[in-house]
Amino acid sequence: MSTATLITFIVYLLGMLLIGVISYRLTSNLSDYVLGGRRLGPGVAALSAGASDMSSWLLLGLPGAIYASGLSGSWIAVGLAIGAFLNWQFIAKRLRVYTEVSNNSITIPDFLENRFRDSSHLLRVISALVILVFFTFYTSSGMVGGAKLFEASFGLSYSQALWIGAIVIVSYTFLGGFLAVSWTDFIQGILMFIALIVVPIRAISVVGGWDATIDAVGNISPSHLNMVAGVGAIAIISNLAWGLGYFGQPHIITRFMALRSASDVPKARFIGTGWMIVGLYGALFTGLAGLAFISTQDVGMLKELGIAVKDSDAGVQMLADPEKVFIAFSQILFDPVISGVLLAAILSAIMSTIDSQLLVSSSAVAEDFYKAILRKNASEKELVWIGRAAVAVIAVVATLLATNPDSSVLSLVSYAWAGFGGAFGPIIILALFWKGVTRNGALAGIIVGALTVIIWGDFLTADMAPIFGLYEIVPAFLLNLIITVLISLGGKPSPAIEAEFEEAASKY
Repeated sequence: MSTATLITFIVYLLGMLLIGVISYRLTSNLSDYVLGGRRLGPGVAALSAGASDMSSWLLLGLPGAIYASGLSGSWIAVGLAIGAFLNWQFIAKRLRVYTEVSNNSITIPDFLENRFRDSSHLLRVISALVILVFFTFYTSSGMVGGAKLFEASFGLSYSQALWIGAIVIVSYTFLGGFLAVSWTDFIQGILMFIALIVVPIRAISVVGGWDATIDAVGNISPSHLNMVAGVGAIAIISNLAWGLGYFGQPHIITRFMALRSASDVPKARFIGTGWMIVGLYGALFTGLAGLAFISTQDVGMLKELGIAVKDSDAGVQMLADPEKVFIAFSQILFDPVISGVLLAAILSAIMSTIDSQLLVSSSAVAEDFYKAILRKNASEKELVWIGRAAVAVIAVVATLLATNPDSSVLSLVSYAWAGFGGAFGPIIILALFWKGVTRNGALAGIIVGALTVIIWGDFLTADMAPIFGLYEIVPAFLLNLIITVLISLGGKPSPAIEAEFEEAASKY
C-alpha cells in the first residue's frame, strides 16, 4: 500500500473516532445511548438503516458470489430489495408510533414486554438471549470482513488483521452509542453508495465497455449470464426468502423507532430503497466485471499487490478468494488517494453493521437484563457504562469466533439473518397488525422460530432430504407464524392491551 493510500485511510478512521468523541459528549442517558433520543431525520435514518443492513456483504459477499457463480447468485438481491421496501412501507411508521405509545419502548425486547404486558419478564429475557446469540455470529461476519480487508491491504497475517480491525470498529461504538453509530453510518452509507457507482463503471470501462464485459464473461462461463443456470426451485425460494428477514432485524428496525416523527417515513423510505437498489446493482456489476478483468491480468502484478489467484477447472485465472474482488479493483484501477477512499468504503460497510449490532446487543444487556432483572433502580450513567462494557465483551467473543481464516462472510451473515427473521419477523408483524395476538403466542413463536433456525441450519442437511436444503429462515418464519396464531386464538388479550392497540392504530 502506498503512503498516500495509507494516509487517506487513516484520516478516514480518525474522522470516525472524532464523531464517537463528539457523540460521547451528547450522550447522557440510556435512551440517548441506544436510540439517540428519537431525534433522527429521514436522511440519516434511511442511510443508517441501509448501511447497517448491507454490511461487508454488499462490497465483499455479494460481488464475490456473482464473481464465483454468476447471476444465479442475484436472487438474494431481488429478495432483499423487495423485503426492504415492504419493511419501510408497512412496518416503519407503525413501529415508530407503537413503541412510543407503549411506554416509550427503546428496545425490541422492551417493546414486546410492554406491548403484551408481560410481568414475568420472560418475553424480554428470551428476546434478549436470541439477540445476543445471533448477533454474536453476525458481528463475527463483520470481523471476518474487516480481517480480509486489513490482510489484503496492509500485508498483515489474518490474525493480526482481525484484532486490529476489531479494535478500530469497537472504539467509537464504545464511546458514542447510537448517535455516533447513526452519524457514522450516514457518512459511511454515502461513501458506500459512491464506491458502488465508481468501481463498476471504471472496471467495465477498462474491460472495454458493457458489451465487451458481457462477451468476456460469456466466453469464460456462459452460465454466469443465466439467472437460473444450475439453480433449482429450492435455491431460488431460499434466496428470495432473504427478504423475510427484514421484519425481524433489530439493528434495522430500531432506526424506525429512532425517527424524529412518523411523518418522516415516506421520505426515508424513498431515500433508503433508492440507495439500496443502486448499491445492489453496483455489487452485481462489480462481480461480473471482476471475472472479465482478473482473467486477463498479469499474475506477477497481482502477486506484487498481494492478490492471490488460482486456475479454475476450466483453466481460467481466478481470484483465490472471490470475496476480495472489490478490494482488487480498488488497488489496481485507481490512484493511491482514491484507492484509500475505496478501501475506506469497504471498512465503512463493515463498521456500519458491526457498530449497530454491538449497540443492540449492549442495549439487550443493559436494558433487558441488568435493569429489568438485576438492578431496577440503576442510574442512567450506570446503565450507559454497562452498555459500553457489553460492547467490549461481545466484540471479543465475536472476534474469537472469527479466528478461522477460511470463514465466509456470506455464510455467517446467512445464519444470523435467518435467526432474527425467523424469531422476530412474524411477531413484529402480528404485534403491529393484529389486536388478538397474545403474550403466550408471541413467546412460543419466538422460541420455535429461533430453535428451528438452529436445528434446521446445524443438524439437518440436503443429504438427508432435498427439502432440508431450504434456507432455514423459511421453515422458521412459517412455524413461528403458525404457532403464534394458533396459541393466540386460544386466549384473549386484556382490555388494556386492546385499548393501547387502538390508541396506536388511531395515530398511524
